[in-house]
Amino acid sequence: MRLMQRGDEFTILLSDAELMGTRVSASEQSLATMAQARLGARAGAEWLIGGYGMGFTLRAALACLPRDAVVTVAEIVPDIIRWARGPMQTLTAGCLDDPRVVVVDDDVAMLIGSAREAYDAILLDVDNGPEGLTCDDNDALYHPKGIRAALAALRPGGILAVWSAWPDDGFALRLHDAGFEVDEEIVEECATGTGAKHVIWFARKPIA
Repeated sequence: MRLMQRGDEFTILLSDAELMGTRVSASEQSLATMAQARLGARAGAEWLIGGYGMGFTLRAALACLPRDAVVTVAEIVPDIIRWARGPMQTLTAGCLDDPRVVVVDDDVAMLIGSAREAYDAILLDVDNGPEGLTCDDNDALYHPKGIRAALAALRPGGILAVWSAWPDDGFALRLHDAGFEVDEEIVEECATGTGAKHVIWFARKPIA
């Protein structure tokens, strides 16, 4: 991965492909705000965010969560956090130092697999879609075994939210087959309503 800067804009490249950038962030923020709207108020809410990226999802989550919430951020690429605290510290705006935030330098799949009814929300934005991109091992997150692990890691009524740059009917079906109640949303790349359209799956664990 490489961090590129042009004026106030930043881009993170994977080889020569743009993985993320600061020019557009509406759909990444929607990952958090739409999950919270579905969950409603929960005392002592515990969230897990897979992939810090440029922090848009984390900052949106912190803006809508109460003070007693805990947000664990799993970021397996050390450079991402180093850039956030270094060249992009103005954009980061101190969110990594919020007392509600715990940063874990490990694979989000490990945290999901080791948890049992631990989280109210699991937000995944570690790839450009439901297949491994940044790390081949991420494929397991989107296969039946990984989906069942996420179901087990959520509290009743909890939500698994997955961001994607494109639709994937097969992934939606796998979520449903695992026992989730699935809601697929098309979201705008830009807050102005222009640009590309992305997909977020909100998969709720049944209460009973």
